[in-house]
Amino acid sequence: MGFPLLSLIIFTPVAGAAVLMFLRGEDAARWTALSFTVLDLALCIAMLVGFDTTTHAMQFTETRPWVPALGINYALGIDGISALFVFLTALLGSICVLASWVAIDRKVKEFMISLLSMQALMLGVFCALDLFLFYVFWEAMLIPMYLIIGVWGGEGRVYAAIKFFLYTLAGSLLFLIGVIVLYFYGGRTFDILALTEQDLPFRIQSWLFFAFLIAFAVKVPMVPVHTWLPDAHVQAPTAGSIILAGVLLKMGAYGFLRFSLPMLPEASIYYSTLMLALSGLAIVYGGLLALAQDDLKKLVAYSSISHMGFVTLGIFALNLRGLEGGILQMFNHGVTTGALFLFVGVIYERTHTRSIADYGGLMKVAPVYTTFLALFTLSSMALPGTNSFVGELLVLSGGFAANLVAGSAAVLGALLGAAYLLGMYGKVALGPASAGALRDVNAREMTAILPLAVFVLWVGLYPKPFLDIIDASVKHLLTHVHSSGSGP
Repeated sequence: MGFPLLSLIIFTPVAGAAVLMFLRGEDAARWTALSFTVLDLALCIAMLVGFDTTTHAMQFTETRPWVPALGINYALGIDGISALFVFLTALLGSICVLASWVAIDRKVKEFMISLLSMQALMLGVFCALDLFLFYVFWEAMLIPMYLIIGVWGGEGRVYAAIKFFLYTLAGSLLFLIGVIVLYFYGGRTFDILALTEQDLPFRIQSWLFFAFLIAFAVKVPMVPVHTWLPDAHVQAPTAGSIILAGVLLKMGAYGFLRFSLPMLPEASIYYSTLMLALSGLAIVYGGLLALAQDDLKKLVAYSSISHMGFVTLGIFALNLRGLEGGILQMFNHGVTTGALFLFVGVIYERTHTRSIADYGGLMKVAPVYTTFLALFTLSSMALPGTNSFVGELLVLSGGFAANLVAGSAAVLGALLGAAYLLGMYGKVALGPASAGALRDVNAREMTAILPLAVFVLWVGLYPKPFLDIIDASVKHLLTHVHSSGSGP
């Protein structure tokens, strides 16, 4: 009833970053950052508790004039498509602080400021209902992520940071051109909801579709604009990898859901076969690349390309099962792959190596670590009873209904996933002992691991609450897309 909950969610991390500027001491910086991220998570839980799953309409809306001369507003709101990702961003924010507790030992205050700033901007992307405001959040994310990789990354951090920046900036420039075109052809408004009601000519829709495709494909990332991802993941600190895999990759898929499908429905249907082909290529190619890796972090990074291929396959299947599966898989990927990068960071802090061959026999020296690693490995494989199984089953069902070849490619990708994941786990946990004496996970690390493990089992065993959140919005989106015709 007029309470600015979404603004509070977005600006709580900003307040935390502001407080950090006046603090001294590394421990004070860590505890302050953790306190503000946990507070933000609590606000997001309150948002989900108050979320009405029976309507597709935007909820918790806020609108205030920002640049009236151009019709730009500070407009926020969430629906079933964005609600889960607001929560996921806040959840992973807290986990990133915990994951950085020991790993970041220099310029701790500055790192936490960058982390909190990044969280606020990502939350803004999922909440924005004004296209100009969305673009500001979307573009500003580059800065803290560039700093996280470039300042606190590995030996090749500068190269990886610049490559990440250039790839995403190129996509963002095309997106900006598309925003300007939409403004002039869509009634000189930046209102996202109003723009979805415009009936643009197919020629304009086609041009915008490919402009948006390049921008969003870089973020997903889709083949062939994926090459920044392994470098960024390998060089980024653990928290940076968790953010990249857990949230940043979702921005591209979210762009398809929020802009391409509702604003360009005829073009989305017309070019859906192309998108299914690109998705199938990403699934198989990412799986093959992961299968060839002996660096644990690179293996998880390349697996993300394959898993996000399942997401775009589900989205452009343009049916209820595929679309709901794609959105749920976005959430699942954030949980599971974020956890796998957390596990890579945990073991790297102890061994200072990412070579899979150096981790043999961990089951004997770190049984708790390897037990939870098994859970997340099985989740990444989409074993029944885990979260990814539900999403992948829906995607496969929708994918086969849309295109037999794309569905077959997804099955091949799933088989490749089982091969590289089981091979990795066998060498790390069950292979000949080579890791030496290592301590098992501690209380801080367990605090970060347990929430993710809960969601692996919760979604896997009882997915109804999560599907209920997205159901009304997905049905409305599909009705809107298909009612707009099937092409020129």
